[in-house]
Formats: sequence, C-alpha cells, structure tokens
Amino acid sequence: MGTLCHLRRLKKTLVSGFHTWWKLQATNTAGKQVPRIYVTRQIPPDGMKILHQSKLCHIEQWDSEDPVPRSELLKKVAGIQGLYCLLTEKIDAEVLDAAGPSLKVVSTMSVGYDHISLQELKKRGIRLGYTPDVLTEAVAELTVALLLATSRRLLEAAEKAKTGGWGTWKPLWMCGHGLTDSTVGILGLGRIGVAVATRLKPFGVKRFLYTDMSARPEVATSIPADFVTMDELARLSDFIVVCCALTPETQGICSKSLFSQMKDTAIFVNTSRGGVVNQDDLYQALVNGQIAAAGLDVTEPEPLPIDHPLFKLKNCVVLPHIASATVSTRNAMAALAANNLLAGLQGEAMEKEVPL
Repeated sequence: MGTLCHLRRLKKTLVSGFHTWWKLQATNTAGKQVPRIYVTRQIPPDGMKILHQSKLCHIEQWDSEDPVPRSELLKKVAGIQGLYCLLTEKIDAEVLDAAGPSLKVVSTMSVGYDHISLQELKKRGIRLGYTPDVLTEAVAELTVALLLATSRRLLEAAEKAKTGGWGTWKPLWMCGHGLTDSTVGILGLGRIGVAVATRLKPFGVKRFLYTDMSARPEVATSIPADFVTMDELARLSDFIVVCCALTPETQGICSKSLFSQMKDTAIFVNTSRGGVVNQDDLYQALVNGQIAAAGLDVTEPEPLPIDHPLFKLKNCVVLPHIASATVSTRNAMAALAANNLLAGLQGEAMEKEVPL
C-alpha cells in the first residue's frame, strides 16, 4: 500500500512539473517572436506533426474539414509570414493585400496552382511551394480505374444488379469497350501522363499517341508514344486521357471541336482540372452519341451541383475529385507542403518551388 501511495504522489509531481515546464516553454517561444503562419484547413497528420515539431513558427489554423470562409481568411492572414493553403482557396491580390508586406511564402498542398495569382506573388517577392511527384502514382491508378469503370460500364452494371435489372443473359447486354488492340491518346505527357501509359500498357494497348505544347521525345520513347496534333489525337484515339495542367492555353481546350472529331465509340477521361473541358460541349457530345462515354474526376465548378445534366447521363461517370485520395499520398502531400513552408520561412531552398 505504501508503494502505491508513493507512485501516486510521484505521478502527481511529474504531471505538475510537466505543466510548469510546458508553460515556460510556451512563454520562451512567444518571447522569440517566431514567424506566424496560417493553415487554411485541417490537414493530414504528417503535415501538422512537421510544423509543430519544428518549433519554428506559431501556428493558427482553420480547424475544419470544410474550406475557410473568405471573410475569415482575409482576417486571419493579416501580418502572417507564411500561408499553408489548399486548392480551394483563391490566393489573389485581395488576400495578399490583407496579409501585408510580412508574407514571405505561400505553400499549397496541391500539384496545381491555378488558384494562386503568380503575377501578384512575383510582384511582391513572395515564394511559392507546391507538391508535385508525390501524387503521381495515386492519380495514375485512379485514372486507369476511372477509364475501366467508364468503358466497361461498371457503375451502370452494379446499379442494374442492385435494382432488379439483372435478368436473363443477353449477348450484347452491358457490353462496353476494351483496351486490347486499342489506341490511347494522352493530352499532356507529363509525369502523370507517362504513369498512366505505363499502367495501361499491360492491357494490350496497340498504340499510344500524345499531344502537348511540343514534342517530348525524351519521355515518349520509353512508352513508346507518337507525337500528333490535337486533331489527329481526336480522330485516331479509342480512348482520350486528359493529364495536362490548367493554363490560359489549355482553358476549355476540350470542346466541340475535339468531341466532333472523336470516334462515336471513343471514351473520354479527365483527371486533370475541370477547366480544361467545356462541359456544355461534352454534355452535347454524350447526348448526341458523338462519343460513347466520359469519366470525370474533376469538374467546373467543384462540387458539381447535384442537378447538373451530366449526373443524369448513364454514359458519364463523375467522381468527386479523389484522384490523389490515398492515405499515404495525402500524408506525403501534407508533409511536403509543410517542409516547403518551413524552408521558405528560413530563406532556404524548398524541395518543390514554383519558379516565378
């Protein structure tokens, strides 16, 4: 009994001592005037762990899974040195003006940065970190899954099975389009485009085509893939996979002029950005039978309203932007964004920085 009482007293002493130490540490940290950063959302734990353990910054955060309201963002960025954001936040002149001249670095937990005004950052001398490479494999996997789900009508078939539509066997019921001996066209042969082609190759694809701003023989030869014009890509491909970045040049590039040249058996898949597709033109192409089907992981806007016409089509599969949604990938993105931010605060080289 005496030993037990002694252990209880020791525990109470240790806990009390820890609380005293923690208060002292907090006071010391506050006295050092460490940089303030703002994190615009709940992020995967690996990212927050890096930020907390660095003890290089004072962290404020919008502690929710939902996007920070614009008014809250404008209020909280005032006087910060670092901003950790996601692709849902529009970082423009208004936000940067609200932050003021103290802001040194913006780090986005995304591979795309079309939500950020590069011109405004450059004008103010603010550095930008992003998270390419770490999500390449996950996005490529999802792209292949979406292509197969769309071309083989998997969601439509599953719905039939659940709702009583599964009757006697019929020779042409639920028939889709296969990859064997097909031609796959890739719009944008970057890291993800190459990873998609690598995963599709074992399915027996006969030929790979690609179009880009210019020929990329150094990466195309490993597939191999032939460089063609946009029109040739449309006419010759059985599957078109969009993997390009959203830029002023690619905004709305997938439109009526593309769909009207595609085969009526062709499948269109987009896992890049919703803005590269004219969705009205895509809808008409699907309704009028200009193309067979479409699979979309990205839309404009996001989320796509539930009454949008594309949701009513059996030959259109729409996913809620989940291409990078594996636990390991999202943690890797969060960690890279955190490390980029810390490097920027210290004036050091970032692991992944957008040249401005």
